[in-house]
This record gives sequence, C-alpha cells and structure tokens, in this order.
Amino acid sequence: MTAKWLIIAGIALVVVGLLLHFLPGLFGWFGRLPGDIRIENEHSRIYIPITTMVVISIVLTLLVNLFRP
Repeated sequence: MTAKWLIIAGIALVVVGLLLHFLPGLFGWFGRLPGDIRIENEHSRIYIPITTMVVISIVLTLLVNLFRP
C-alpha cells in the first residue's frame, strides 16, 4: 500500500515539475491571493501564503477523500 502511494506521489511531482517547466505562468497566483502576506523592503522579502496554503489543503483533502477506499 505504501509503495503505491509513493509511486503516485512521484508521478504527481513529475507532472507538477513539467507544468512548471513548460508553463511557468501557470502558478503565477501562488502567494498572491487575498490573505497572503507579502513584506518587501530593499534588503529582504518575506512571503507567508496563508490563503494559498488553505486552498491547497482543501484541494488535497478532497482528492485524498475521493481516492480513499
């Protein structure tokens, strides 16, 4: 069972990597949703994507529950 999930996770990472490589603007929204914190000054940048992480968590929870036996 664990091996199956590791294979699925590996394939998913490859797909995301290919999407990022060939379509770099596809994830331009990441870290720019309302509720995400961005602090920039001349010496540093801090990104705290709170809303983005909540959206990703909800999507992953739904996917896991769909494919769970």
